[in-house]
Amino acid sequence: MSDSNSELLKRIQLLKKNAKRKTPSQRRLDVRRALWPKVEDDALWLRKKNDGFTTIPRAFPIINRIMDKMSGKGFPLSSTYLVLWCHVFDEAYVEIKSPREFAFESGFGGTRAESTWITRMRKLKELGFIDSKAGASGEFHYVLIMNPILTIQTFYLDSERTDDDYTALVSKTIQVGDFSLV
Repeated sequence: MSDSNSELLKRIQLLKKNAKRKTPSQRRLDVRRALWPKVEDDALWLRKKNDGFTTIPRAFPIINRIMDKMSGKGFPLSSTYLVLWCHVFDEAYVEIKSPREFAFESGFGGTRAESTWITRMRKLKELGFIDSKAGASGEFHYVLIMNPILTIQTFYLDSERTDDDYTALVSKTIQVGDFSLV
């Protein structure tokens, strides 16, 4: 057995000895430290030490996949939707003072950036992922983010179909303790 493997085995045995009295968070930290013993906390972007974090659903990747499928080929919405989530707080609405900034963050550039972003926002609203109220910066000055799980559920119920994506979403929501789809 190599030195690095024997060292890892020693760390695992020590962790195992103390595992019963630790929280899940402490155990995950122990695993991280066992696997990356030389990496200091300062080299990581930790939520409790750094600003700039937001809360998103654990099913977000599946939501984005379904959303892009719902919007039609060549009309992806997920990058625009992700930017909204990156700006939202617990009140579930975003105030957009600079549509150009949101367009840029969504990946749109050039002279048509803002108009492309607006078409994506209109599609998000049409599909029921957001609602909006006009204000000084335009038709999407105030944006309300609806529950994407329920929006997708309505879409699938109305179309009387299911597929692998929807099945994966149902499974993921149950795994994380959200039983709104069952």
